[in-house]
Amino acid sequence: MAATGILHELKSLTTKQRSAVMAAFLGWTLDAFDFFIVVFVLSNIAHDFNTTVKNVAYGITLTLMMRPVGALIFGLIADRYGRKPTLMAVIVFYSLFELACAFAPNLAVFLILRGCFGVAMGGEWGIGSSLAMETIPPRTRGIISGFLQEGYAFGYLLAAVLYWVAYDSIGWKGMFVVGAMPALLVFFMARHVEESPVWKGQSHSIGDIFGSIGRNWKIFLYIVVLMACFNAFSHGTQDIYPTFLKSQHKFGTAEVSILAIIANLGAITGGILFGAFSENIGRRRAIIIAAVLSLPIIPLWAYSQSFLGLAVGAFMMQVMVQGAWGVIPVHLNEMSPEEVRGTFPGFTYQLGNFLISLAAPIQIGIAASRGGDYSFALSTSAGVIAVALVVVVGLGKERRGVAFGHKGEIV
Repeated sequence: MAATGILHELKSLTTKQRSAVMAAFLGWTLDAFDFFIVVFVLSNIAHDFNTTVKNVAYGITLTLMMRPVGALIFGLIADRYGRKPTLMAVIVFYSLFELACAFAPNLAVFLILRGCFGVAMGGEWGIGSSLAMETIPPRTRGIISGFLQEGYAFGYLLAAVLYWVAYDSIGWKGMFVVGAMPALLVFFMARHVEESPVWKGQSHSIGDIFGSIGRNWKIFLYIVVLMACFNAFSHGTQDIYPTFLKSQHKFGTAEVSILAIIANLGAITGGILFGAFSENIGRRRAIIIAAVLSLPIIPLWAYSQSFLGLAVGAFMMQVMVQGAWGVIPVHLNEMSPEEVRGTFPGFTYQLGNFLISLAAPIQIGIAASRGGDYSFALSTSAGVIAVALVVVVGLGKERRGVAFGHKGEIV
């Protein structure tokens, strides 16, 4: 049903609109693909660099910490010079830094490169989502939002497939080499994607952009807190999941890959369903329902002892986690001031990432303090975060269906 809905909406778009949506989707897919390669090989990198898994996990932390820098820099450029050329530059940059990781001679260089990758990665989501949301008809925003956001889950799925079919042959360094392939996407964009019709001819100065953020500081701070909860919900249920399966359940490459694929099929399903759902019942209600429904799934997801139980738990958990996330591209773009839509959604999103950037090392540390009990670390953090998300979303507002292309501050 979800697949039928998204295909119907994509068919209803013009060729130019579809190209913009696919460019944003593929940009986020391949960005996530590059990000998630590292979560499958934390222990392998640690072995080769003669260090601990926790130390290598700081590569995830540095990526998340540096993403706001990229969101701000590239967002300002996108608001000043346009969405399309900025997005193309971002894709090239993150692909090059991903390739460089394959040649890191030691842990220190690897961590520096992951930080640089984070700068480039931070620019992609906000610009890509703005390009798509400013191009499509308002009635399609909900379901297209879910489709766009689940490029993230699809990227994770691709990383899982690569790990399954190629890791034993090419090793972790070879996986990072494959991760440079997203750079080819710029050729598609150069030929088929047009600039956002909302941005065209509306270049803003940096002073205008910061002035708008200053006038809307209350909503700015609220969305940063909101996105801290959202990013903790996502990264807290995904980033150390392969390590949990390898360390606590002693699963091999195939089992870890299959469970990650199943989880991300759930994520794609949930994102599209709840994104479409939000068009009928509202953005906040859809998010709250997904977050609440994740709570009873946590024991099955974190404490199952059988492969089947873990598979069902992983699928259902990500239906809810990414179901909530499926609303975010449209929600943040609708909440953003007109003149800073290239900067505002991505910058607030990535500042939220910065606030929770130590999630993976903290979860690994909690597990280690309890004798390797990753089930406790995952379940406790997921439960607390889901409740916090419900509270924060409940305190907020939404602007479902607001017209793009009309200036004015948020009230």
